Amino acid sequence: MTTARRHAAPYQDAALPIPARVADLLGRMSVEEKAGLLFHPIITIGEGGTLQQDPAAAPSQASTDDLVAGRSISHFNLLGAAGPREMAQWHNRLQERAADTRLGIPVTLSTDPRHSFTDNPGTAMMAGPFSQWPETLGLAATSDTDLVRAYADTVRREYLAVGLRLALHPQIDLATEPRWSRIGGTFGEDADLTSRIVTAYLQGLRGTGPEADSVAAVVKHFPGGGPQKDGEDPHFPYGKEQVYPGGRFDYHLAPFEAAIAAGATQMMPYYGVPVGTPYEEVAFGFNKGIITDLLRGRLGFDGIVLADWGLITDSLIMGEPHEARAWGVEHLDRHARVLKALDAGVDQFGGESCPDLVADLVHRGDLPAERLDASAARLLTEKFRLGLFDERRYVDPDLAEEIVGRADLRALGARAQRAALTLLTNPRGALPATGRPRLYVRGVDAHSAAAHADVVTDPAEADLAVLRLKTPFEPRPGRFESFFHAGRLDFPDDELKAILDLLDTVPTVVAVHLERPAVLPQIAERAAALLADFGASDEALLDVVFGHAEPKGRLPFQLPRSMDDVRRGRPDVPQESTDPLFPFGHGLAYDPR
Repeated sequence: MTTARRHAAPYQDAALPIPARVADLLGRMSVEEKAGLLFHPIITIGEGGTLQQDPAAAPSQASTDDLVAGRSISHFNLLGAAGPREMAQWHNRLQERAADTRLGIPVTLSTDPRHSFTDNPGTAMMAGPFSQWPETLGLAATSDTDLVRAYADTVRREYLAVGLRLALHPQIDLATEPRWSRIGGTFGEDADLTSRIVTAYLQGLRGTGPEADSVAAVVKHFPGGGPQKDGEDPHFPYGKEQVYPGGRFDYHLAPFEAAIAAGATQMMPYYGVPVGTPYEEVAFGFNKGIITDLLRGRLGFDGIVLADWGLITDSLIMGEPHEARAWGVEHLDRHARVLKALDAGVDQFGGESCPDLVADLVHRGDLPAERLDASAARLLTEKFRLGLFDERRYVDPDLAEEIVGRADLRALGARAQRAALTLLTNPRGALPATGRPRLYVRGVDAHSAAAHADVVTDPAEADLAVLRLKTPFEPRPGRFESFFHAGRLDFPDDELKAILDLLDTVPTVVAVHLERPAVLPQIAERAAALLADFGASDEALLDVVFGHAEPKGRLPFQLPRSMDDVRRGRPDVPQESTDPLFPFGHGLAYDPR
């Protein structure tokens, strides 16, 4: 591998302090090269682990060569996966291409979460070759900060092995509006619990060794994305309003204060527009009162502010046109949007690849060169801190194959899946099941169940049934939009009738995957036992059902009794119901036998 360091320069000297290296490199960069640092587009792995050179197949409609060499971009968000060896080899090819540019600035590669069960191209990827853990709600359900630290340390090890150096997580929004589609990526509705968890999470990503062995984290979504009007999401124009009828704006800030105290180096504002607050009614990424005055001024954050994806440019997502999420400033052209975001305090634009806009602003005199330098310096400092200019530029494909998905890491994730399962009801002691019953399953792999019971195909012939359900939602029409499960939280009448018919036919253990707080009163009343699942394999669930592991979880949010209960709630207020079906923190244990 070539490093293309043709002439030794101070910025290439690992013995110098980082500020000196940054100052030296900045002094050598053109406006266009500095502007390239401010963009962070999506990238994919080409066929066979090659660099993607077909613009038509690239998310940014540009080849990798064009992005790296033509536009001086050196931050990329990897969408998709491959085997560990192929990912590592592709990463090294990408770094080699960057090393061949004039200044050899290395690439920082980021990723959305990829260690659980969620499969949403806009928020998270399934674990694939990586170890598989419960969703973040499951981590919260355990209330175990040591487990959270172990999870984040595992993420760090597996990311490092394939060259992923920037985690686009944790998501520390508070789940105070039960209908919001992003709740599955949070730690629930409690600010104190989320604050404890984010501290442990950042410690795990940092590790206990040198900073070059750490993974940086983008903490999101400042100042807390939970209070969405009617639970709609601001990825889409109908969900842009963020409201605080309960006056709890500062409650949502608490986890971010904890993250800053824990050493967070990057923050991401959300897309939403604050309505009815003292702040300007423009999206948080354009909001100077939020970023400069609140985040940097009042809270003292001096790190990188990374704008969420697609604030500036209309784009195609999954073949469908989507307007830029420039809520509140839709009337501005792209140059003016970039200028307003930079003036607000943004350092980098996620999902965008148009550094020419920044260069134009500087050359026209609209953007002071010192303002560009301030963001460029923050971004370069992170690269130096992560060792990307030095020993951490490349990764070892053999080591990647050895570490990613290693048996001990998978075992840690599997144990966490079991611990996060939460027992909500068990009125007659149906759990743990004993012996080898005749078992009917729906939504569970029959082969997995056969290891524990004699599986039957007719519920009328069964001694026990196990039924897996997902949280209800209202399907949305768009391809991308369909991944965001929003709307009602109760089952349609026909689906509920089919569920209750089974529960009336045979004693049934119901396990509901709670990506949001589902409305379950009839099911809770008639199930032989009710479990909340926050990301668990069939094997994990069955181990708990049959007593080979114990459910240790506690609800990270209230479960509402009805949709009327949901509609009465104020989007910014936690644990508001005085009569929930199950309260925050509810969870039963198995009786000793």
